[in-house]
Amino acid sequence: MSLLELKEVTKTYKSGKLAVNKVSFNLNNGECLGLVGESGCGKSTLARCIMRVENIDKGSIVFNGEAMEKLSERRLHHYRKKIQIVFQNPSSALNPKLKIKDSLIDPYDQYRQSLNLRHFSFHSKEQFILQLLDAVELPSELADRYPHELSGGQRQRITIARAISIEPELIVLDEPTASLDVLSQKAVLNLLTDLRKTLDLSYLFISHDLAAVNQMSQRTLVMKSGEVVDQFNEYNLFSNDRHIYTKKLISIF
Repeated sequence: MSLLELKEVTKTYKSGKLAVNKVSFNLNNGECLGLVGESGCGKSTLARCIMRVENIDKGSIVFNGEAMEKLSERRLHHYRKKIQIVFQNPSSALNPKLKIKDSLIDPYDQYRQSLNLRHFSFHSKEQFILQLLDAVELPSELADRYPHELSGGQRQRITIARAISIEPELIVLDEPTASLDVLSQKAVLNLLTDLRKTLDLSYLFISHDLAAVNQMSQRTLVMKSGEVVDQFNEYNLFSNDRHIYTKKLISIF
């Protein structure tokens, strides 16, 4: 069953640049759908449109049967509880003045009135934070530290913990490992795979790294100049049917 469906989504900036051109796809419950392409192809713009940070010009974005572009501000608040995003740079996503425990509790505080948690419990703030740290395989003593006291990989795990804290249905992963070293990249990708299965999550995994996308995703879309030019499942990456641009990306990795 489709959780997210895009129907000919188009986005043009005021400068006249056509960033996204009639993009259509569906993302199923429990699936990791990859979106790969070089920098500037429109991937991150598409992510912002899905998050409703950017408004689309044409088309429709349907989540759980509702057209996102038609939602009122009240309904949009409910929608944002169901879909979270993890960005490329964890340092910019965390308030440097807040301790880790305060950053972790913030999403819960925003949505506590309408949350019905299944995988985490909230009997106390301290217990909740410990559950989140354990879920992303971090020690409890990090709760009282500040972001600058953590490594890049640890900071990204904290942003993942924030994203899962309100148990969304979909997480948009926008280049989540691009700023990490090779070992940290592998560890974070393995963690994300485990979390998807244990927490019943769905992912839209956006990256320029075809190898990482292929490792994570059951299906992959290839984007070029604002358009989806190819799509395939995890077993057909090296098929002769691949688009010439996909073959170019394969040759790079």
